[in-house]
Amino acid sequence: MFPLPPEAGNPDTIAHIIQVALAPAFLLSALATLLNVFSTRLGRVADKVDRLRADLIGAGPDEAAALTRRLAHLRRRSLLLDLAVILASLGGVLTGIAVLTLFVGALREGSAASVLFVCFGLALGCTIGAILAFLGEILLAGRGVRMAAGSGEHLR
Repeated sequence: MFPLPPEAGNPDTIAHIIQVALAPAFLLSALATLLNVFSTRLGRVADKVDRLRADLIGAGPDEAAALTRRLAHLRRRSLLLDLAVILASLGGVLTGIAVLTLFVGALREGSAASVLFVCFGLALGCTIGAILAFLGEILLAGRGVRMAAGSGEHLR
């Protein structure tokens, strides 16, 4: 039905085609898993913020200052999580564009390689950035736990 190039039966060519087809799928799966983790953690931060804001209503001056510090800490965590979500989502979009470029490139074979290289490279860069932002949020969360444990505060 479709004419195949003479090297299509070559095992190395077949392996390369499979690798090219599977790499974006694995990256998209990993990004989806990361987004799930990010959203779960963001939900936990939001729950903590809600509880602290409720506690702030009837708090005395000293307790209000401590609660305000904890709210600022949670705000920084949520900002890092937002960055991680944005980068992971952008990585997913760029991966989708890279896959689309693969299909278009199979039809046109011209400059598709450079577009594919840029999109997939940017997708990997965004994924790395999302992981680094998540690492920052994890470290910030650990610091908050250590600060609370050192001051005798209860974590909520």
